[in-house]
Amino acid sequence: MLSTGEVARLAGSSRQHVVDLCTRGELPFVWVGRHRRVPRAAVDRLLDRGPRALSRDQERSLWLHRAVLASLVTEPDRVLAKATANLARLQAQHPTGMTARWLAEWQRVLDGGIDEVAEVLASRAPLALELRQNSPFAGVLAPELRSRVLSAFAEHWRTHHRGPSRPPAGPEPP
Repeated sequence: MLSTGEVARLAGSSRQHVVDLCTRGELPFVWVGRHRRVPRAAVDRLLDRGPRALSRDQERSLWLHRAVLASLVTEPDRVLAKATANLARLQAQHPTGMTARWLAEWQRVLDGGIDEVAEVLASRAPLALELRQNSPFAGVLAPELRSRVLSAFAEHWRTHHRGPSRPPAGPEPP
C-alpha cells in the first residue's frame, strides 16, 4: 500500500491529483486512520493505462493543446512569446505552492525549446497531463478556432466514448 505522495512521485504528478483520482473513483484506495492508501497494483495499472484511459477533461485539454501545437509549428515566435508572457504573469500571481511548482516546470519546458514544448503539448504522459492543467497557452488560439476545436471534441467524445453500459441519449425507443 502506498501513500498518495508516493503515488504522485511514481506518476510524476501532484499529490492533489492523486487525491482527486481517488475521490472520483478512478483510483482505488482504503483509509488507514485519516490517510488514503493505494494498492501498488492499482498504481501499476494507472501507469500502464492505454490511450483511451484519459478522463474527459484530460482528453479535452489534449485536443486544445494539439491545436496550440499546430499554431506553434506555424507561428513559433508568436506562440512562445504569448506563453512566456502568460507564464511570467502566472508566476507573479502564484509565487509559492503547488501551482508555482507546475509553473516552474513549464519554465523548464519553454527553456528547452520548441521540440520540448511540442512533446508536452501532445503527450499522454502523466507529467504532461498535469502540466496542461496549468497551461501558459491561454489566448494562443483565436476564439473561433477554440470553439471549433471544442465542438469537434464534443462530437468525438459522444461518438467514440459512449461505453456499452451507458444508454444512448434521449428517450427510449418504443
